[in-house]
Amino acid sequence: MIVLIILDGWGISNKVEGNAILQARTPNYDALLSQYPHSTLGASGEDVGLPEGQMGNSEVGHMNLGAGRIVYQDFTRINKAIRDKSFFKNEKFLRAIENVRKNNSRLHLMGLVSDGGVHSHIDHLFNLLELAKDTNVTPVVHAFLDGRDVLPKSAGIYLQQLKEEMKTKGIGSIGTIAGRYYAMDRDNRWERTRKAYEALTGVNGLRAESAEAALEASYKKGETDEFVKPTIIGETIKEKDSVIFFNFRPDRARQLTRAFVDEPFEHFERRKLDVYFVCMTEYEEDITVDIAFPQLSFRNTLGEVLSKNNLKQLRIAETEKYYHVTFFFNGGEEDRFKGEDRILIPSPRVATYDLKPEMSAYKITERAIKEIQSQKYDVIIVNFANPDMVGHTGVLEAGIEAIEAVDECLGLIVKACNIESSENVILVTADHGNAEQMTELNSDETYTAHTSN
Repeated sequence: MIVLIILDGWGISNKVEGNAILQARTPNYDALLSQYPHSTLGASGEDVGLPEGQMGNSEVGHMNLGAGRIVYQDFTRINKAIRDKSFFKNEKFLRAIENVRKNNSRLHLMGLVSDGGVHSHIDHLFNLLELAKDTNVTPVVHAFLDGRDVLPKSAGIYLQQLKEEMKTKGIGSIGTIAGRYYAMDRDNRWERTRKAYEALTGVNGLRAESAEAALEASYKKGETDEFVKPTIIGETIKEKDSVIFFNFRPDRARQLTRAFVDEPFEHFERRKLDVYFVCMTEYEEDITVDIAFPQLSFRNTLGEVLSKNNLKQLRIAETEKYYHVTFFFNGGEEDRFKGEDRILIPSPRVATYDLKPEMSAYKITERAIKEIQSQKYDVIIVNFANPDMVGHTGVLEAGIEAIEAVDECLGLIVKACNIESSENVILVTADHGNAEQMTELNSDETYTAHTSN
């Protein structure tokens, strides 16, 4: 049996300051390093199919791990389309614009406004503004604020860049703003999604005279960018409008997209609008929308190879990383392979994971050990979300607790595998860095983003 353990967000850095991993007690991890062969992997930039210098992320890391080769990411594909100008001839974008012309309606551009490059990139928004200008269509931007893949209070910088870009092009306005906590939930906390949807459609939400005023009011309440409540600034989405959701990463775009397009829809009471909806990439196979950059298919991922050889495999993770260890690890394949089982352990229902740094690691471990002892599977793939999810909070003390919890769980799984006196093999890896840098270098400022370690 082979057990692959993915320590999500566990990066390598020699700098102790702000490093939850080096500051934590990790006897089990340290023992593995001292007793067994180990190496380092590049998990960012061109090593994983991203632009040079771009930090890695969970989607990209799992896709590369599952594919066993460099997978050129949607981010890279979109950048290439911008360079070769095919972006401006994209059939789905042009259909959205034609719908606006036909119905004398409005084009709405919504997505995460930052240069984090994990879920979106502000340059893609700027090029959509250029397309709107070239086609004489007036766009409304709905800005989801980051504060997670970039600095926690950096939204003002990106909003200013957006305003300058719109001023230079002579088009566009900001319709709403909302922290990604609301607009990009992926953990079935539909109450958050409802608040974002209602602001986007003008049904309900805070109101402000400008994005800057809304941001300032949020900061005064102690809310960082990620947690800014959905706020109506200008025009909202109405019947016959066109919407382009410019996030390229699927997992945090699904719920809000479903709120717009699913029929029937049971997660909250919703006023369904007849809009023309375009997603930048395929967010989920059963979401019926136009897709600007359809998914590329990958052959011979690890899951497929195991299945073809009649080997039994198990994927186990908590809610926050379930899609990563299944969908992304399988190269974007929704359906499980023959012989592939999946176990979902619910993530704890807390506002932020610094409130429960252990998350569901112990429950994952308990179930993983049970399956290891059953000897039912040839390969078991386990994901521990803690280093990444608690790392994103920027609370160093909680990060240390998270690392120590994962280390304890790692030790329990190693013991259960009994690798010294059996044919079991354990592989321990990570998908990208995060918890090894939870403060700004040479500063006490909170750092919540991934790293390039």
